[in-house]
Amino acid sequence: MGRLVGRAQYRDILLGIGLLWATLSLILWPEEAIGAMRDGLKLCGNVILPSLFPFFVLSSLVVELGMSRYLGKLLEPVMVPLFQVNGNCAAALALGFIGGYPVGARTAIQIYENGQCSCTEAERMLAFCNNSGPAFILGVVGAGVFGSGGAGLLLYLAHLLASLAVGVLFRFYKPQERPRLRRSRGPQFQTVRFSKAFVSSVTGALQSGLNICAFILFFTVFLRILAHAGILEALGRFLSLLLAPLGMDQTWAERLLTGLVEVSSGVTSLTDGALPGRLSMAAFMLGWAGVSVHCQVLAFLGDSSLSVRTYVAGKLLHGLLSAALVQLLFRIIPLSSPASVYLAEQTEAIATLDFHRALTISAVVSWGIWLAFLALTVYVAQKNSGKEGRHVV
Repeated sequence: MGRLVGRAQYRDILLGIGLLWATLSLILWPEEAIGAMRDGLKLCGNVILPSLFPFFVLSSLVVELGMSRYLGKLLEPVMVPLFQVNGNCAAALALGFIGGYPVGARTAIQIYENGQCSCTEAERMLAFCNNSGPAFILGVVGAGVFGSGGAGLLLYLAHLLASLAVGVLFRFYKPQERPRLRRSRGPQFQTVRFSKAFVSSVTGALQSGLNICAFILFFTVFLRILAHAGILEALGRFLSLLLAPLGMDQTWAERLLTGLVEVSSGVTSLTDGALPGRLSMAAFMLGWAGVSVHCQVLAFLGDSSLSVRTYVAGKLLHGLLSAALVQLLFRIIPLSSPASVYLAEQTEAIATLDFHRALTISAVVSWGIWLAFLALTVYVAQKNSGKEGRHVV
């Protein structure tokens, strides 16, 4: 039988069965599918688009106008010895830390496509620059899920440290290929008009945001149907048997499966249980980011020839290191201090923002950072022009 039916045929049969089941599920449970779509649209409208769209515009302008070259000149002495990437990649690292998924990955891919780094450097960056934003970890996860600003700070600190650790480890990826260092006296702006860069950045940001929302909507409906059909429960029971030596029961296995697919649904399910276990699970989910985020990054990769395996390996390592670091930090930093109560009150406002407030805050932060980049480039340009003038004299 195995000789008559090859691997491709098995794949097609399984795919056909899956599509048939999906069609029947939408017919049998239309109310659940519609409810999941409404919840997904609410998430995209209130959180995803307001928080990501301004950062997408910012990251595109930074790359298209060549500002990453000026930033790269300043940070190259740090980026090269630590991560074995040239200074141009610093923009992806910085925007990845403050913009959330998948701003860092999108910026790294744009830097590569603009010829500002090599293929190996871009793959190294993809392994660790696609991180969760502080608003999501501090507000939604810390204040919303755990009811503690201290827990959010703990998770965010572990998230950042694990990301940097992954970057240091991936400096040994293809060690024979060294960073493409700058040989000219100073960086030069890209020959792109601001009007052209601005229009392409805005339209590209909207398209990227819609792509992300499409994946979020799909996986929201997918998880809701799996849960309603009892498949998620069956998979959780099977996974709990495999992970029984680690003390994981069926409830925690179902939460883990949900987080592996979609990070926001996974972390919001961690509302009860022992605090150390919940923190470790949340840290792993935030580091791994979920299949939904990975599909968003794959949409940006397209035909760029960048390795997907490197990216996935980096995210898995990020999740494992984050979980381990949270356990270590939990023993060092107590969460019962009075400061955590104050921080919870501050970050709870982020978690309950409506659309207009979220859009306003995100836009102000994004353009403030962009203006800081602009001031930095002007300062470096004036400094370089002064040095060149003295050399000429």
